[in-house]
Amino acid sequence: YALMDAVVDRYFPVLDSLEEELERLEESIFRSTPTRASIEAFYDLKHEVMVLKHAVAPLMEVAGKLYGGRVPALCAGLGEYFRDVYDHLQRVNTAIEQMREMLQTAISVSFTLINLAESETTKRLAAWGALITIPTLIAGIYGMNFQHMPELNWVVGYPLAIGLMVAVDGYLIYRFRKAGWL
Repeated sequence: YALMDAVVDRYFPVLDSLEEELERLEESIFRSTPTRASIEAFYDLKHEVMVLKHAVAPLMEVAGKLYGGRVPALCAGLGEYFRDVYDHLQRVNTAIEQMREMLQTAISVSFTLINLAESETTKRLAAWGALITIPTLIAGIYGMNFQHMPELNWVVGYPLAIGLMVAVDGYLIYRFRKAGWL
């Protein structure tokens, strides 16, 4: 009993340090866009939690059997002590499960934030692409070498084409800024 109790009691400081690390990582999620290093830190912590779970599970099974009355005759009066060890192991196991869930949630939130940042970048690129496309289209049409385009003989044809490019792009800039794309 004393050996199992000593081993189980040493899990609590390990569990506390893992919880502190998780809290530190969770706080960092919203400070900046998650990076590869922060995602790796979550997975490293998840691995450490799983190692602890694999250490706790066999002890929990043994303590459960010993607490349940399946003890050698030498340990017959120690049922209450094994129940205490089993209770501690259950607390550790519950904390591990909660940490696993919190880690999974934190990883999901990190990926969601990365997707949101990518979406913002895509919107900005689309807006800039539209701003470049309109003048290119107008210049392409008026740059064709046809003889029978009535606008080519206008005195105001060139300034009108430039004005049209500026006006359309100005309107697009206004709309994109209003939508939050620029």
